[in-house]
Amino acid sequence: MITDQATPGPFDRATIRRRRNRAAATIGDADFLLARVRDELIERLDDVNRRFARIAVIGAGDGSVTQMLAARYAPDLLVQIETAPVMARLAARACPSALTIVADEELLPLAAESFDLIIAPLTLHGVNDLPGALIQMRQALQPDGLLIAAMLAGDTLAPLRDALSRAEIETVDGISPRISPMADLRDLGGLLQRAGLALPVADKDALTVRYASPLRLLHDLRAMGEANPLTERRRVFLRRDTLMRALAILAQDHADTDGKIPIRFEIAYLHGWAPADTQQQPLRPGSAKMRLADALGTTETPLGDKPRH
Repeated sequence: MITDQATPGPFDRATIRRRRNRAAATIGDADFLLARVRDELIERLDDVNRRFARIAVIGAGDGSVTQMLAARYAPDLLVQIETAPVMARLAARACPSALTIVADEELLPLAAESFDLIIAPLTLHGVNDLPGALIQMRQALQPDGLLIAAMLAGDTLAPLRDALSRAEIETVDGISPRISPMADLRDLGGLLQRAGLALPVADKDALTVRYASPLRLLHDLRAMGEANPLTERRRVFLRRDTLMRALAILAQDHADTDGKIPIRFEIAYLHGWAPADTQQQPLRPGSAKMRLADALGTTETPLGDKPRH
């Protein structure tokens, strides 16, 4: 059983579980983001020339990422963790060779140095303590183990955020939080270093989906379990006049010339390795055997001197 002892913050973790439980029946209707992440993970893992034998997936979803890893590596140990029990059952059916655990991403039941690969596909953007979650995953990695996480970030859903905010101002004379805050890529890179991961890299991929109807966008968000999870959200249904005004703003101000509304999803990818003595290390300051000026074929100018012409 999951308890609500995770870190308090902007995200209502109990609501996230309910939404993901409900989405277990509908995620196949809107799995384009997870499919994009799965394909991107395959490409990124192709660049790592090694077999991973002990793998954990944090945020199992429909189990397709775990299934891909099982087929690719035939690992000795494969664990998938999912916060929502109904979604966890879906993941277990998709990949019966994996050990499926129901647990919160903020309270991971992983022993120290147990895995050589941890994957977190599209789940960390809903945790309240992202640094803490990254630290827990780093601690669960064996030395020279790899972490790859994918999460929504940046300008994801910016047109919908704008339309809902403006519609609420016009219809209820105020704004309530409707769209989750999205992390900035530069901040995410710093979090990898804070978590103690070596060789950290944060980059992003972007997917634009063009909707003929803004109602379809709302349907997709609900189907994938990404409806409003914010703690400070209004605990009443969105008023009809507010919804209709938001849909009108999307159509009027955000549609292309053909009437379709482009919605951008930005996916941040976080890479980091558990520190190990075998990894490349930066040289000590002053230990270089060649002057930079010689390598560049230029003339060195001492600090404070003006170059001569």
